[in-house]
Amino acid sequence: MAQSTPAASGSLVITLGLAAFATAFAGRLTDPLIVVLSQHFDASAEDVALLGAAYTLPFALIQPILGPVGDAYGKQRVMLIALALTTLMLAASAFATTLPALFWFRALSGAAAGGVMPLALAVMGDRVPMAQRQIAISRLLVLSISGQAAGGFVSGLLEGYAGWRGVMGLCAILAGAASLVMLLAARRAPREPSTSFSPGLAIERYVTLWRTPAAVVCYAAVFVEAIMVFGLFPYIAPLLAQHGLGGPPEAGFVVGAFGAGGLVYAGLAPLLLAKLGQGRMVVLGGGLVALSFVLFAFAPWLALFILCGLLLGTGFYMIHNSIQTRVTEVAPKARGSATAMHAFSFYCGQSVGVAVFGVATAGLGLVPTLLACAVGALALGTWLGVGAGANRK
Repeated sequence: MAQSTPAASGSLVITLGLAAFATAFAGRLTDPLIVVLSQHFDASAEDVALLGAAYTLPFALIQPILGPVGDAYGKQRVMLIALALTTLMLAASAFATTLPALFWFRALSGAAAGGVMPLALAVMGDRVPMAQRQIAISRLLVLSISGQAAGGFVSGLLEGYAGWRGVMGLCAILAGAASLVMLLAARRAPREPSTSFSPGLAIERYVTLWRTPAAVVCYAAVFVEAIMVFGLFPYIAPLLAQHGLGGPPEAGFVVGAFGAGGLVYAGLAPLLLAKLGQGRMVVLGGGLVALSFVLFAFAPWLALFILCGLLLGTGFYMIHNSIQTRVTEVAPKARGSATAMHAFSFYCGQSVGVAVFGVATAGLGLVPTLLACAVGALALGTWLGVGAGANRK
């Protein structure tokens, strides 16, 4: 497929970024609504809290299917259909009359949304030259992170005025607007080749990917980084309490600082790549993540904890964005499958991270676990930056 000029790449980032923003916005939508929804449906907060997983788990599990479908029928075509289905399911959520119905609408919207961000990365690989790709993907990442942060913030802010149905209706409108923008862009974009979908070919491509050292490095790295970083999040509040520095509200500031770290990285990415190159930037990212884990273990002030969250987010996205960029090049003829497996590995890491962190904490204690993660982050960054992760093809 023909690759874009810098100006066209910018337009592509905006088009794909709006879709990424809308689906990320929907992911965190129910977090501030747990009390309201539990009262409305006369259900326990624990049951209502499952609405978050109802969106994210199908998002992860659908990846191995939608990646090959995108390779067969055209990535942007499948993205547009997925985004349209997400819009319909989000709109249906606003009219749900029972908690089980809301649960299923959320699950279906999450499964549909799974066809957006991974395929957006694959489209970047098809349309953006490698020299510009990491910066372009970092900007796409900004919109995705912004959507994730805005979802919880806007949901909590708007619920008092429009109710929870109004919040979900707004989410559907955002997804619908992103669908319209993508439809208009698709009419101007180069026509994508289309073939019939073959389950056998899809399986064969995945087997080939898992036999490709460069792909395995990316999938293993993203799985490990997700375990270390996202496994930590539920333990931030207990860690703050252990230091006498607060609880859940203060932990929210730390997690928010993590998201802000992603924005810091995106702003610095062009400079970092120009001055350091990808390899040394990844090593630096591993060092920042390691430093944040050490400081989390011993920080005596809340402000330092929040700074740790910022350092953790900045370092994490230095590593993660570099892995994303490498994934777009490990299988040029099957980019949809390659990026889908990347997303699957990442969300599997997030899913098991809390359990792994819990087992380690129970066996070693929280501080030794944090220090072990610091060593692991430094080793991961070094391996990806200058070791086997950088050199194997």
